[in-house]
Amino acid sequence: MSTAFLLTTLVVVVTPGTGVVYTLAAGLAHGRRASVVAAFGCTLGTVPHAVATVTGLAALLHASALAFEVVKYLGVAYLLYMAWSTLRDKDALAVGDDAPGGPGGASSGPRPAGRVIVSGVLLNLLNPKLTMFFVAFLPQFVPAGEEGSVAAMLRLSAVFTGLTFVVFVAYGMCAAAVRGQVLGRPRVLTAIRRVFAASFVGLGAKLAVA
Repeated sequence: MSTAFLLTTLVVVVTPGTGVVYTLAAGLAHGRRASVVAAFGCTLGTVPHAVATVTGLAALLHASALAFEVVKYLGVAYLLYMAWSTLRDKDALAVGDDAPGGPGGASSGPRPAGRVIVSGVLLNLLNPKLTMFFVAFLPQFVPAGEEGSVAAMLRLSAVFTGLTFVVFVAYGMCAAAVRGQVLGRPRVLTAIRRVFAASFVGLGAKLAVA
């Protein structure tokens, strides 16, 4: 496995996108556990893209403009839904600690892990740019026409997925670490909620015009 692959993967994963925004929001809203769950969900959402690339489904998606557009606009719609939900839910970033009765006096518990994972999976699953990324990225590090190329692509995909999880968890932990400084400050929470909503809208617009 080349150093170039590891460095390129790290740069791609560290660059903020929908998964990073979602993981940061989870860390601020519900603490460390939720940020890890969100990171897991977002990472899980990259697996179908890798599988599609290795099995050749990505080539079909790339060849069919209609299929690509359908998936793309489903992703845009979901990002806009996430933005609307973030603005609508006043408790989205104003909860207490991971346990009932934590800081801020909140009595509601954390979001169910299943809901957090599903949202994270959908954010990355409905992003055809990830499939296109795998199509353009992985073959550069796999010798063409040699035996074991499929196994090599699976190994590289696994490394990409693993690094994604590690980096997203780091982002989430950083957000959870500063969480206590914003609890009980309605204006700060409102501003953060608006920033996340604007980020989802911006990412959706970027995907729509790509």
